[in-house]
Amino acid sequence: MKMKRMLPVLGLLAIGLTGCSVYREATSTSLPEGVRWQRVATDTDRDRLRQWRRAWDEALPRARKADDGAIAADPKLFDPDRALAGATPPPGRYRCRTFKLGAAGPAMREFTAYPWFECVIADEGEVKSLHKRTGSQRPTGLIFPDSESRAIFLGTLVLGDENAPLRYGLDDTRDLIGYIERIDTSRWRLVFPRPRFESILDVVELVPA
Repeated sequence: MKMKRMLPVLGLLAIGLTGCSVYREATSTSLPEGVRWQRVATDTDRDRLRQWRRAWDEALPRARKADDGAIAADPKLFDPDRALAGATPPPGRYRCRTFKLGAAGPAMREFTAYPWFECVIADEGEVKSLHKRTGSQRPTGLIFPDSESRAIFLGTLVLGDENAPLRYGLDDTRDLIGYIERIDTSRWRLVFPRPRFESILDVVELVPA
């Protein structure tokens, strides 16, 4: 990445994320041109992403058993194989809501649907940023291009009344990796396989506000 193309990204890391880089320290200041998410992601996160199909296969039947009506009512959102061209959402304000599929622990529910919250996507040059602005669990990070039908999200999880994220790679319980797909006209989903808290699979619906 040439210096003039790096400036928006470095501005995000220094300012947009309140001084906390979503990059690991080793990659935050000398990003090569055309940097790919594989150069940034931790080994643990790459392994989690490789398990995306297993996570769906385990979580979806359990969620369907718990609330078949909710799953059946939105076949596009809950079809693991639905992926249209145009994976990366354009910059702007979005409404976002999270669905947690499959309980990760006896105290959790097999299917949980949360209300709409506020998200924003911004153009940072070769990558885009995504921030969930409201709610008690707020993913924040960068969207890397991967293919026409899939983009990769790398970031961290901000909790409760925290006002700044941890640096990516510092705490693997907060690190996030997911993939973004377009599932309909002006409708996307961000999928987190094997998140650290509560569920086997998180599906975040994104629509323009």
